[in-house]
Amino acid sequence: MTSATVTAPAPQDKPESSAAAASGRRRRRTREALTGYAFVLPAVALFAVMGLYTVGYGLALSFARWNGFTPNWTWVGVGNYLDLLYRDPILAPETRDDAVRTLVVMVAVPALTILGGFPLAVALHRIRFLRSMFRTVFFLPNVTAGIAVFYAWTYVLQPSGSLNYILRHLGLGSLAQPQGFLGNPATALPTLIVVMAWSAIPVAMILYLTGIQAIDPSLLDAARTDGAGELRTMTAVVWPLLRPITAAVILLNMRDALQGFQIFLIMTNGGPGGHTEVLGLEAYNLAFFDGLKPTLGLSSALGWMLFVVALLLAGVNIRMLRSRT
Repeated sequence: MTSATVTAPAPQDKPESSAAAASGRRRRRTREALTGYAFVLPAVALFAVMGLYTVGYGLALSFARWNGFTPNWTWVGVGNYLDLLYRDPILAPETRDDAVRTLVVMVAVPALTILGGFPLAVALHRIRFLRSMFRTVFFLPNVTAGIAVFYAWTYVLQPSGSLNYILRHLGLGSLAQPQGFLGNPATALPTLIVVMAWSAIPVAMILYLTGIQAIDPSLLDAARTDGAGELRTMTAVVWPLLRPITAAVILLNMRDALQGFQIFLIMTNGGPGGHTEVLGLEAYNLAFFDGLKPTLGLSSALGWMLFVVALLLAGVNIRMLRSRT
């Protein structure tokens, strides 16, 4: 009787197979990364050309004098900044006056936005019937094209516009403006501030409404149990909890008031008599509407000054939001 020889199976080379699998995974990840980079590369290249190059070009231009037509720049270093701040006897006073008006807008617009946005959010939170419709109606100013809204407001505020017509027929003719609300130096800037706040209130309303709906109802019930009325509950419980939203609303509107100039350009173009000219509009006029004078560098310098202030506001915004969390 012969015994069968049993051949044991050859042991598999596990280290080599695991190394091959790891190598395959690395190659697959590399292919995926290269594919992702290939899709992202056009956008990055476009940003590098249209973004970084433009920013660098504008920064270099702020240290030069150029009218946009001559082949060469005249380098002046920080002379443009000094002229805007104090050195130029004509330009510096105008810049200071524009800065004061810009500061007024930066304070008044956020204040009016909060005074309008928070009560609307409280009202929308309380009502149940047609809440979605009212929310849509109140939010429409923000989604409507800005140019169309500004032209509509210009028509309303004209001497023969609907606002003067309504005031006269309500027996309030003394409040009407024969030269229009935008033609009177005393009412032009306040009127633009109201229009800007009217355009900003919808976003503030939505932010406040979201914050109110996120508050724990047990906190409100506890306040009412302690005998707090509706006004006391709003001022002592709801409003303190919404401080981060208030900080965001204030600083967002301050940034828009600092950098935005479209409403001033379309509705008044800085008039009457320069009473509505702000820093953003001044930078725009220096760049495009100062004849053949070499003012593009001055415009770029003013734009960079506004950019630095906007960065500081963004830093304050981040710090305030972090301190509230």
